[in-house]
Amino acid sequence: MLSAIADVLRAIGNAIATVVTLPFRALARLFGGASRGAR
Repeated sequence: MLSAIADVLRAIGNAIATVVTLPFRALARLFGGASRGAR
């Protein structure tokens, strides 16, 4: 029972981490492409 709850919490944590890091990854790609294009 406890391991099932831990699995659910871990899945929720992974989903939140993915949602939080996606915008930063997109921003990094945008700025990386912009600085590469300027040079």
